[in-house]
Amino acid sequence: MASQLMRFHMMIAALAVFGFLAVPDGSTLQVIWQVGCGWYAAAIIIAGIRRRRPAMPVTWWLVALGIAGNAGGILVEYVLAHIQTDPGFPSVADVAYLSLYPAVATGLLLLIRRRTARDWSSLVDATTLTTGMSLLAWVFMVKPAASDPSIGLLGHIVSVAYPVGDVVLLAMTVRLMLSGGTRNTSFRLTCAALVCFLTGDATWAVINQMVWEPGPMAHKILADVFLAGYLVFAAAAVHPDVRSLARTVAPRPVRISRGLLVVLTVTSLIGPALLLLQALRHQVTDALAIAIGCISVFLLVLTRMSQLLTQLDLQTEKVRELAVTDELTGLPNRRSWNTELPRTMEQARRTGNPLTVALIDIDHFKNFNDTYGHPAGDRLLKEATAAWQHELRTVDHLARFGGEEFVLALPDATTAQARAIVDRMRLATPLGQTFSAGIAGWDRAETSDELTARADTALYQAKNAGRNQIAEAAQEPVTT
Repeated sequence: MASQLMRFHMMIAALAVFGFLAVPDGSTLQVIWQVGCGWYAAAIIIAGIRRRRPAMPVTWWLVALGIAGNAGGILVEYVLAHIQTDPGFPSVADVAYLSLYPAVATGLLLLIRRRTARDWSSLVDATTLTTGMSLLAWVFMVKPAASDPSIGLLGHIVSVAYPVGDVVLLAMTVRLMLSGGTRNTSFRLTCAALVCFLTGDATWAVINQMVWEPGPMAHKILADVFLAGYLVFAAAAVHPDVRSLARTVAPRPVRISRGLLVVLTVTSLIGPALLLLQALRHQVTDALAIAIGCISVFLLVLTRMSQLLTQLDLQTEKVRELAVTDELTGLPNRRSWNTELPRTMEQARRTGNPLTVALIDIDHFKNFNDTYGHPAGDRLLKEATAAWQHELRTVDHLARFGGEEFVLALPDATTAQARAIVDRMRLATPLGQTFSAGIAGWDRAETSDELTARADTALYQAKNAGRNQIAEAAQEPVTT
């Protein structure tokens, strides 16, 4: 049933958008068509809420309210024009037109808060883009509207409200587009509807700056852009993907894509470009606004750089940690062992305390893997290392040497003390498994490789003797 609603809406939307171009400009039919499209879109959104039951229905209720109000402004303006010679500016129609901005912006804000949590990088990027566009809006839209002496205080407020509403809507749009997570069809339709409204408003602003009155066809095309915005919003609400649109998504990666970098670069150059343009005309009339805009963008860029540097430090630390850590067990790996053992030996040389090294090999590990599977083998390695660490002292250093082999440095432990510790570890081995171990006491003359090799020789002695036991390496004579 719901899929039929989507197909029905797409058919009506196509007829409405393309059929509008054939309606005579300025006719009563044109007004009925525009108002009908807006109210139809609001009704379809409500039907989508009831059929699809999205996770964030308040967003769509607000969107429906904003669209219905905006479309209603067309009817109010038409009625006022027929009952009054000059309804003046502002009028009740402007209230209806402006209702779109707070309703849709609030709905989007709630949606964004539901989708994303503490996505600071997207917030900074969106604020940077909005700041640059706000500077353009101030110079070309807000300031001219605020300085028109013919419309009075209320007229100034309403005139400024339109570009301010566009800037707020732009901020919400950019923030939504920069959010992370899957961009499903409902997400894309929502963004497309917002782009329609912003494109239409921006085009009207450019036309007003050019003091150009669009012809009938140009007027209909511009009006059709807003109708498309109404209907695309409705399509987003009735699409099945609207159910997952408000699902919490992972924050966008801190790194900046090339496309976004280009956009941010262009945005950061808006202020200097405006200042250069006014300087070439010998009319620098917006120096304060441009200065504030440039300072704001500069601070936002510094904030973004700080985020990138922080992320780089975290990634560098993670890479450094991964380089010396075994991914499966979380123990230091062989690379870490090759660094730690010489350091431990040097400390033992300075203090004169004994040092013992043990090499451990889980018995019949290949047979265990073949019988129970590799996931069970991984589980054995993880559970064994966790159990062994409970039997170790805080000064002991256990590392994974490779495969099912582990190596252990026991500072301040004689071979007898080391044997007792390793035997406790052997008895603690989980899942009914055992290990063989070879231990070797440092003679203060051999290198770390030689000490480890003696422990390895002792390990093979234990394995050849029947496994599940500990063998002690013969002490090498001290050479002078």
